[in-house]
Amino acid sequence: MRFNFSSHSAAPAAATATPATTATNGNEKASATQPLKRAIENDPDSLDSVISNPQSFPITIVPNRPASFYGVAPNGKAFQRQTSCRSRNFRPGSMRRVRRRAVFKNGDCNVVQKHLQRRRLRFMQDMYTTMVDWQWRWTLLAFALSFILSWLFFALIWWLIIYTHGDLEELHLPDNQEESGWAPCVSAIDGFTSCFLFSIETQHTIGYGVRTTSTECPEAIFMMCFQSIYGVMSSAFMAGIVFAKMTRAKQRAQTLLFSKQAVICQRDGSLSLMFRVGDMRKSHIIGAGVRAQLIRTKSTKEGEVMTQFFTELEIGSDDSGSDLFFIWPMIIEHKIDENSPLYNLNATDMLHDRFEIVVILEGTVESTGQSTQARSSYINTEILWGHRFDPVVLYNKDLQAYEIDYARFNETTQVDTPLCSARELNEIYKIQEGFRTPAETTFTMRQLSHNHSDQAS
Repeated sequence: MRFNFSSHSAAPAAATATPATTATNGNEKASATQPLKRAIENDPDSLDSVISNPQSFPITIVPNRPASFYGVAPNGKAFQRQTSCRSRNFRPGSMRRVRRRAVFKNGDCNVVQKHLQRRRLRFMQDMYTTMVDWQWRWTLLAFALSFILSWLFFALIWWLIIYTHGDLEELHLPDNQEESGWAPCVSAIDGFTSCFLFSIETQHTIGYGVRTTSTECPEAIFMMCFQSIYGVMSSAFMAGIVFAKMTRAKQRAQTLLFSKQAVICQRDGSLSLMFRVGDMRKSHIIGAGVRAQLIRTKSTKEGEVMTQFFTELEIGSDDSGSDLFFIWPMIIEHKIDENSPLYNLNATDMLHDRFEIVVILEGTVESTGQSTQARSSYINTEILWGHRFDPVVLYNKDLQAYEIDYARFNETTQVDTPLCSARELNEIYKIQEGFRTPAETTFTMRQLSHNHSDQAS
């Protein structure tokens, strides 16, 4: 049995109360108010009282739904639940709201492309980058197939050369070559299997010393040179792809850390947005720089709605700006001032507004000399208002070195912070200064008048 609390169900109660207010006879008034009196006397929390007096409360009683509505057919078999039906575990406010974000916490971009013209052709023209972007299983599969298929292809060509020369005839086989005096193109070849082994030896310059080419077939000499060149080029190409995949910037970015949440608190009297970055490796990032961009919906003066509008945020660490000497975890600060897009947001607006802050850390890897980039993002629900990051860098006297405690990397402490916006906070400061200024001016005038009277006396 389901109870639907709606306003339209109160109409019958109002309709029954109307004659009581319009009738002039006292008996009619008493008879009209008796159902209402009985409804008030019953316990409103009792289910029996609600069922016996359905018009006493603004409640609509809906009959029980059939069992088939909840996924059970009359024959006892289960079938798929209707898409419009809520789950039985649903409670208002219990479902986790999915937030849209352009960049995931691990740095991957939440972008899907479609309707690309000649996509495969364009990707094939840049085959090197395409294979580097492949997953490892596809790269290893292409690596293995490139060798196996080339071995088979060249083995087939060797078999055709030997077959056309007549080396596979009964009297020209290796066991009968001494009696018949036959000079083959390649020695010790008696079938396709031996051609396959000779193809592997030629392409990788193994040279076991059993199968060798002779001067009888110029085409065999040319094929040996061509396969040797192809083997060197293919090995270098595949080795370059594997090396590029192992040393690409995405792998180095796995050891660059961003705090799970960003915080907002006061620093030097003004509100600041802060997040923390760190590096797990001892090999530092040379020329490290941090950028932050705000993605938010913006409406232009012409009425155009820009759903993905990027705004650059001015950030820095301490007084060093956005260029970091990145030897330990550092707190990156964005001062919320008049030039900040967060200037008019208070704590409540921060929870209800929809925006995303994308942070980017770039630099050069000290050990390899390659550039790297690490990304992360913070949505409005991942920003803690009135919190401050705990320190993680302490000096260890026993080790005679600075010690970094990464267990406290995401730890914050709640601090007293105004819930108003930065604009409202600045206005409060101006009002306080305005109240302070007349008092100071009055005191100065009194002091000057007192000094003047002393001089006159």
